[in-house]
Amino acid sequence: MRKRTICLMLFSVKYVKPGVSMVRRVKAAMKRETQAKEKNIKNRQKTYKEQETESREAALQSSISNENKGFALLQKMGYKAGQGLGKKGAGRVDPIPLNIKTDRGGIGMEEVKKRKAEEELEHYRQKVRVKQQNETQSLEDFRSRVRTEREERKIEGDLRRSQRACEQLDSQKGITVPREDWYWPKEDADDEEASHEEDEEEEEEEEEKEIVELTSFDKLQILTSYLRGIHFYCIWCGTTYNDEEDLCSNCPGDTAADHD
Repeated sequence: MRKRTICLMLFSVKYVKPGVSMVRRVKAAMKRETQAKEKNIKNRQKTYKEQETESREAALQSSISNENKGFALLQKMGYKAGQGLGKKGAGRVDPIPLNIKTDRGGIGMEEVKKRKAEEELEHYRQKVRVKQQNETQSLEDFRSRVRTEREERKIEGDLRRSQRACEQLDSQKGITVPREDWYWPKEDADDEEASHEEDEEEEEEEEEKEIVELTSFDKLQILTSYLRGIHFYCIWCGTTYNDEEDLCSNCPGDTAADHD
């Protein structure tokens, strides 16, 4: 008895493919929702502005009938529909377009807004121009500073080479004391400590004199002139010439630019 009851229950259940009924129900629901939206849009009460706009557009699309008094007067004077105004028909054919004011601003407000917008735009453009000019100037200043620092490093390097060459060439000629202290490279720390007392005496004497500080460029010019005049040596050629005539004939010049 129990087995027969279970079999009857199984036969009473309808076989349904998985997912088929669910898809149909979703599609039906979406269709009903779309239809409801279309029905709501169709039955929606139009606003006063929408009605006014529709009526105005409809009136503009329709031509003037003979019942219009102004049109009737024009016809009496010889005007025909589609003809231009004027004695020779060369005037306006289409009616003057309407410019309906829909906002609550006063008369002239649009011009004020337009002028204000133009001023703001011009102000923005001016700010952009100033910013671009500042960026260009900053870039140019940076490039100029880099060039100056590079030139200064090159001058310092040429000065050190000149000092070493001067010390060597002076020593070869038996010169034990440089013409100026800076003609030779600076002494080492041990030598400086040994000559500390002599330096103090020289400093006391120098304090009484007016000292003119020379730049590295000035020192380089003076030292290279000394090397060329006394030793016939050019640091950029790296050569000691036989005499002044040999130096003038074979050396391109007395500056680094002449040797580029």
